[in-house]
Amino acid sequence: MRDFFIFSLMTIKYTKIVFLSFVLSLSACNLTRNPTEEKVIISERTSPQETVKASDVSKANIKKDLEYLASDELRGRETGTEGIEKAAGYIEEEFKRSQIQPYYETFRDSFEVNGKFGYNLVGVIEGTDPRLKDEYIILGAHYDHIGIDKVVDGDSIANGANDNAAGTVAVMELARHFAEERSNKRSIMFILFSAEEMGLEGSKYIASELKDDGLDLYAMVNFEMIGIPMKGKDYQAYLTGHELSNMAEKFNAYSGANILGFLPQAKEYNLFQRSDNYPFYQTFQVPAQTISTFDFTNYDYYHHVSDEAEKMDYSHMANLISSVIPGLERMANSAEKEIKMN
Repeated sequence: MRDFFIFSLMTIKYTKIVFLSFVLSLSACNLTRNPTEEKVIISERTSPQETVKASDVSKANIKKDLEYLASDELRGRETGTEGIEKAAGYIEEEFKRSQIQPYYETFRDSFEVNGKFGYNLVGVIEGTDPRLKDEYIILGAHYDHIGIDKVVDGDSIANGANDNAAGTVAVMELARHFAEERSNKRSIMFILFSAEEMGLEGSKYIASELKDDGLDLYAMVNFEMIGIPMKGKDYQAYLTGHELSNMAEKFNAYSGANILGFLPQAKEYNLFQRSDNYPFYQTFQVPAQTISTFDFTNYDYYHHVSDEAEKMDYSHMANLISSVIPGLERMANSAEKEIKMN
């Protein structure tokens, strides 16, 4: 998530000492559901008062996915390497297992950047409504990381568990959910971006490509560094660009709970422009925002070889993924586009 926080390198030294550890840490499967595994049960609502059905998010699936994607075998998932090729193959197999269709001829949307070949992974679940299925919601996260970094205690592999295997598995689990339900009136596209760490290159490429194709994009929701909970907040995650749209307000109303909030540091360091949501905002001028729980104080291992799977809070992740489902389902099924730019 290099571009997500690059601005903070220039300004953070002037802020309070609580951010110092973050600055010092910066550098430039078989998943078939087991009925006995631990699950988080949620209620999906059409309004805060009306429960229509129950669904489950699998903590075991989340843990298994993340442990593989952040394993030493993948050697930090740098764009253009064998490690990210293995990650892509794993994600593709999970999409196939859930009977998610490729948006293009295959799941891979290939591009070249700085002499390296990368590929976004793009799956889709077509909407059920004859009119609304031509409108799209994108759920995204970057699955690349920085590869090999400086050696610390004999370890040089930057595994990228929180950054951003955590966001990646959120999209994978949401894809499983919507594939099981098949009740979305609007079409939902699931995109895992490559080359985010090279300057949002994967998301820039596909946003332009989809715009040229004439895609009717309703909104884009991106997931970035959600592996560790925040403390002392009355909301579960923050939304970048909070003031730019009514997305947080609508999500919370749809859910009957305070799910998404405003983090002052996110605005201070302009995080809205520093993750894969931003190219979609620039290109389509629609609500395109990132959900995150990294608040500069709750995790010391950004771009560090100690960003390992064992440090993730899987109960928190399962709860957060469960909590955003009602908002996403309402987005996918409302008669009109209720989430709008302010």
